[in-house]
Amino acid sequence: MDSYQRLCNLIDKYCDPDGAVRTAIEPVGIYRATGPSLKVPTIYKPCLCLIISGAKEVTLGQEVYRYEPGQLLAASVDLPLVGHVTNASIEVPYRSLSLDLDAKILSELVTNMDLNIGLEGDSTRGLFVEQTTQSLVDAVLRVVDLLDHPDEIPVMLPLLMREVHYRLLRTGQGIFIARLAMGGSNMQRISSVLRLMKDNFDKPLRVDELADHANMSPSSFHHHFKQVTAMSPLQYQKRLRLTTARQIMLAEMKDAASAAYAVGYESTSQFSREYARMFGAPPMRDVMAILSQSPDGAANSGISG
Repeated sequence: MDSYQRLCNLIDKYCDPDGAVRTAIEPVGIYRATGPSLKVPTIYKPCLCLIISGAKEVTLGQEVYRYEPGQLLAASVDLPLVGHVTNASIEVPYRSLSLDLDAKILSELVTNMDLNIGLEGDSTRGLFVEQTTQSLVDAVLRVVDLLDHPDEIPVMLPLLMREVHYRLLRTGQGIFIARLAMGGSNMQRISSVLRLMKDNFDKPLRVDELADHANMSPSSFHHHFKQVTAMSPLQYQKRLRLTTARQIMLAEMKDAASAAYAVGYESTSQFSREYARMFGAPPMRDVMAILSQSPDGAANSGISG
């Protein structure tokens, strides 16, 4: 049995017929769908995503990334994305998995690997699609296979996750992940700012303070921020807020005003205008449309992969 077939079997075994599951292996999430999905905004953490069958499309700002079996999608920083399954059926379901990336493991590996990382000043997009390698797929399989051997997880998982990170760094664009692990690099500085913004998205945004946090001039900060995220700091914050508000309304069944205040908006009318501009419909109409078309939409609204 090849690696992809084994991964298909494991996803079918541990995932609901349609839906998303955060597994007993903490860094691993799996997803299965028997039909194309709605466009779902999600805030991705640094992660590696593999499609085992089917296909998916992910949008970052105005950029569209499509991937399928044989390819990987990797996010090196926290990013607000919109994703939807484009190819799935009852006969050939969409199956995917995601593995959270560990900055500490990456840093340790980069220190001990001979990688041509490039100039410290380089910044690159924090998201990419790349052809995967058989060695990476096999390493991921060894991690997911621990679901069948739960007693081995505490001992084997750290070793196997280290191999997954190593194999990812050895892929063609793995160098973009490596730059994130370089101490003091501009990529790492922007990543630190993104984590700060993600943790404080409901607070007023002061770009000069963010530039100070990154130890950059305002002009340099704007340049590197947009290289990594494909958007400005204000656009990034707005997407964080609106995506989180949508998740709150879906998961907690709160009204638009409550969700708006929860994510930092002082004006509900401004919230509704910006929400409709981003999602194509006013807040409650959008949420009701999702719930009517996808009963498990609330559960799946925050899943990557």
